[in-house]
Amino acid sequence: MANHFTGSGRLPAFAATPTFNADIAPILYRNCATCHRPGEVAPFSLLSYEDAAKRAKTIAAATARRYMPPWHAEPGFGHFANERRLTDTEIAAIAEWASAGAPEGDPAHKSTPPVFADGWQAGKPDLVVTSKAKFELPASGPDQFLCIVIPMGLERDAFAKTFEFRPENRKIVHHALIFTDATGAASKLAGPDGTYPCFGGPRFQPVGLVGGWAPGSTPNVQPEGMSVPLRKGSNLVLQLHYHPSGKPETDQSSLGITFGDAPTVGRGLMLLSNFGLNIPPGEKQYVAKSSLTVPTDVEVFGIAPHAHYLGKEMKIVAHTPDGIETPLIWIKDWDFNWQGNYRYVDPIKLPKGTRIDMEYSFDNSADNPRNPTRPPVQVQFGEQTQDEMALAFIGVKLPTIGAERTFQQAMNLQTIEQLIADPPRKFPENIPPQTATQLRMGIALFDKNGDGKLDETERKPLMDLIRGRN
Repeated sequence: MANHFTGSGRLPAFAATPTFNADIAPILYRNCATCHRPGEVAPFSLLSYEDAAKRAKTIAAATARRYMPPWHAEPGFGHFANERRLTDTEIAAIAEWASAGAPEGDPAHKSTPPVFADGWQAGKPDLVVTSKAKFELPASGPDQFLCIVIPMGLERDAFAKTFEFRPENRKIVHHALIFTDATGAASKLAGPDGTYPCFGGPRFQPVGLVGGWAPGSTPNVQPEGMSVPLRKGSNLVLQLHYHPSGKPETDQSSLGITFGDAPTVGRGLMLLSNFGLNIPPGEKQYVAKSSLTVPTDVEVFGIAPHAHYLGKEMKIVAHTPDGIETPLIWIKDWDFNWQGNYRYVDPIKLPKGTRIDMEYSFDNSADNPRNPTRPPVQVQFGEQTQDEMALAFIGVKLPTIGAERTFQQAMNLQTIEQLIADPPRKFPENIPPQTATQLRMGIALFDKNGDGKLDETERKPLMDLIRGRN
């Protein structure tokens, strides 16, 4: 979201007590005002001294815990666009200001509040799409997760340069993910109104994740040379997370698209996943791991981790063939409500043969305040609220146009190998039923020791058979 901030932005070594005008306002304007302003998702504004001063102790407590601003990725594990992490010095300044009674300071040092652009942030879109009808959200009850299938009406192939999600009702739209569907698979899941419930994911294959939105985020601009091909007749799928506000609400959000030139490089999607989750009740430190091998030279431009309410911590690290360790992302305090699509400031180059390791930990105890089940129960992989996931989508730039098909085939084979190594109780909903049946038959045929999964020796002949058919 465009933000034209004209404050001093200075943060001195405090010889005197920090004041709102000189020291605190610049911090709030840079990091908090995108959400804490009239008409936005946050419950109160922080643009004026009066608004901030009466909540000084609350602001100090929330920033000291790093609960606000909501940014969970650890420093030093990837440098991401639009980071909202406060420095230790900024947090200390807010605490000192609050404990001193929240002084306003000299009016001459007053910073100018940021000015936010109205309407479309990336300029007038070439195409605007929206849902068929307004979605009605009850005043109370659980959060709702809805997929909206929207035909784009394209009469010829096009190439998207930007995707800009625009929530109509910011009080209830918590976040959104943007997918493309060229196969019509999502339409088969939707009802007459073009919607279907989708807590865990969009439930169709292949998954074309192209962007997302959360409060304070900017339009999704594709990396140079990487416009998104949109096939004639294809659909958009918006996955929206709605949060009740305490009174009945409606929403009819929209998406603006600008078109550009055809891509000059390829793009691909890597999926790290652990489908064998089986978390006992009461387990506070259940660890799930997964790995993949990069089949060609790539540049990682974005990453989107995903878990549900039991998630506790996650880390993803790349190990190049020459032994160098490259951190990709680390979230020590996983919060389902603040997951996101992280874009790197500079793409990370990974050569062919790089191994990417993912590790999640989960807390399925009664001490976990986010645990949706009381008392805790056995939790396995699945799409529903009471199920759990350990996933990470990694967007990459490929060396050449035309490399996508071979790349995705290689990645799909690795996903299949993960599935048969430790099969889930229920296969992901985006796996076609026929494919799931064939995989279960293959597991039963090659499971020599009868433990219901395939070890490395048992997997090899089945994977050789699958590769021979691709």
